[in-house]
Amino acid sequence: MSAKVDYRSAGVDIEAGNEAVRRIKSHVAKTHSPAVLTGLGSFGSLFSLGGALKGMKDPVMVQSTDGVGTKSKVTVMAGRYEALGHDLVAAVAGDIVVMGATPLTFLDYLGFHKVEPAIVEALVGGMSAACEEAGISLVGGETAEMPAVYAEGDLDVVGFVTGVVDRARLLTGANIAAGDVLYAINSSGLHTNGFSLARKLIFEIGGYGIDERPEELGGKSVADVLLAPHANYVAPVRQMLEAGIPVKGMAHITGGGLVENVPRIVPEGLGVVIDRSTWKPQPVFGWMQRLGSIDDLEMHRTFNMGVGLVLIGPPGIEADLAGVLKPFPAFRLWTLGRVEANASGVRFSEAN
Repeated sequence: MSAKVDYRSAGVDIEAGNEAVRRIKSHVAKTHSPAVLTGLGSFGSLFSLGGALKGMKDPVMVQSTDGVGTKSKVTVMAGRYEALGHDLVAAVAGDIVVMGATPLTFLDYLGFHKVEPAIVEALVGGMSAACEEAGISLVGGETAEMPAVYAEGDLDVVGFVTGVVDRARLLTGANIAAGDVLYAINSSGLHTNGFSLARKLIFEIGGYGIDERPEELGGKSVADVLLAPHANYVAPVRQMLEAGIPVKGMAHITGGGLVENVPRIVPEGLGVVIDRSTWKPQPVFGWMQRLGSIDDLEMHRTFNMGVGLVLIGPPGIEADLAGVLKPFPAFRLWTLGRVEANASGVRFSEAN
């Protein structure tokens, strides 16, 4: 007689999935506003747009999706999962808030070799905390256990955010002009970018362990620094926009760094000059650069180098922007550079 075969024998534990759902229900519920019409378990999420669209003449839906990439490998090495869920929300929400949108809903996809309910709870707990902080409703998601797709110990974390903005208030950078100023807001570290290079530099070339505390990191461990949560810019940016400060465009500094992201919002025929003397990147960046003898341009194309957002607007608005940031002590603002005519891309200087 052949052995009894069921789904569990094929590597999928339905009961573990049910336990994971039980653990995350309370976390998810904390993010729900009255606009959320369904809880966990529905085939699709229902979200009422009536309040969100009130007063808009021409509402535009703004969406983004992203994953946390190779940072997930470092997360598994360290056994710390909460920050990864926070990272996911901050990454995708940051991409749409810089276009002037109000993020409304968030969906997640979690893929595993093997579902561990405690890990699912940690990930969704981090997502829920970030959603609460930003006023976003976590309306659903998918947790998949696929041992034939993911290697043992692997996890895949992806997020989807949807927001809305009145067309007249879209921030596209189309009216940026020569003489406008670049204002910067700091990052909280690597965020979720450049981890393929970071892992090579630190673990392969440097030979460091995840719990080691190199002198260059000021007493912090490698895990502390690499897994620092992605800064959540939604609340301060929304307040800047609601205050009517005349920002013309914003760039979220993600993969590609300042070199690739700032030009995305600058009209053709214009370039930007960035003064590198205006800020000092966090120690982790200089440490990695020395480990691999990496040139400056490559660093600025791979990492955010301590700059999380760039705002472009007319001269003289720095005090207004800084005033909005006062209730957010994790953030500081400074003048980063300027827009120049008859140029393209990013040019670095040491003084304006």
